[in-house]
Amino acid sequence: MTQSTLTTTARMILRIVTGFLFAAHGWQKFNEFTIAGTQAAFAQMGVPAATLAAPAVATLELVGGIALILGVLTRVFAALLAATMFGALFLVHASAGIFAATGGYELVLILAAAALALALVGAGQVSVDKALFGRAGSRLGVLA
Repeated sequence: MTQSTLTTTARMILRIVTGFLFAAHGWQKFNEFTIAGTQAAFAQMGVPAATLAAPAVATLELVGGIALILGVLTRVFAALLAATMFGALFLVHASAGIFAATGGYELVLILAAAALALALVGAGQVSVDKALFGRAGSRLGVLA
């Protein structure tokens, strides 16, 4: 395999796995916890504007996760998801230490890092972004 093929494959794996995890967490907030339950949990954790933040985060995770899987507006959604995870890290999880079993930040940190990496490098060759914005001279080429 060439370096280009390996890089393309690595980006696609990172994008799909990260997207799947975000979409699963968004789905969970809508269906298992419910938005009302997520709002209550966010309020209990001290998240500002929990009533607004809970549905916004749930929607971003679900829609953004699906967008990452497909490679649609990857840089935009990945940056928003990274910001959300850094917010969760500092607002909720940092005081609990590293390990997720005790409410720590290990999961939100790796999700933030993966999303930030995708925001920096983009979706890659096998993506909707590449098909839409990847043409030479495209004014929106930064999205590819």
